[in-house]
Amino acid sequence: MSLASLKEEVCAANRALEPSGLVKLTWGNVSGIDRTLGLWCIKPSGVAYGDLKPEDLVVLDLDGKVVEGRLRPSSDTKTHLHLYREFEGIGGVTHTHSPYATMFSQAGRALPCYGTTHADHFFGTVPIARALTAEEIAADYEHHTGVAIVERFRELGLNPVEMPAVLQIHHAPFTWGKSAMDSLNNSIALEMCAQMALGSLTLNPELAGIPDHILNKHHSRKHGPGAYYGQK
Repeated sequence: MSLASLKEEVCAANRALEPSGLVKLTWGNVSGIDRTLGLWCIKPSGVAYGDLKPEDLVVLDLDGKVVEGRLRPSSDTKTHLHLYREFEGIGGVTHTHSPYATMFSQAGRALPCYGTTHADHFFGTVPIARALTAEEIAADYEHHTGVAIVERFRELGLNPVEMPAVLQIHHAPFTWGKSAMDSLNNSIALEMCAQMALGSLTLNPELAGIPDHILNKHHSRKHGPGAYYGQK
């Protein structure tokens, strides 16, 4: 992928945030990376989605140095950067404050897998990342947000390719994927799963998670070497 193509895709993904219903105002951002080039780009801070053009995106290297762009990058840039450094299999990151997923984040509640819709996208419970300390916030809030996410995945032994989402307590969700657009689709899926889970728990507060054999079947038929969902 050329840098121009990457910028086109990341711009399109950011412009899709508002129509997707995931964001209000400018409460969200999408980035994407070209691993071959060692470059990634992200939405500039506070720019309205409808006004965004590919040339507005800020291009950075994996040291966090801006190599192209006249605007200030998203305030969440250092979180995205840490995820790209530590989760080498990902190609895009999306952060929103979508209502239902953010409800679970603010409640400090992980999102269990209650049904096959969730299993199709996330292999099990979407985890909660811990709260940051006062010292971490003072030192570098956005960087340590990424640190807390990666730390939680390593504590739980989770594969970020199989679990492309996290809920940051007191904050909101982050998702990632094979590309910028894939990370956006995972944000859409996460929001729908959170909404379904909240409704399901309202109808049945004693609801248990999906049995493992159904979880495994639904996830494996869309992901991995034996996947058969969709067209070749």
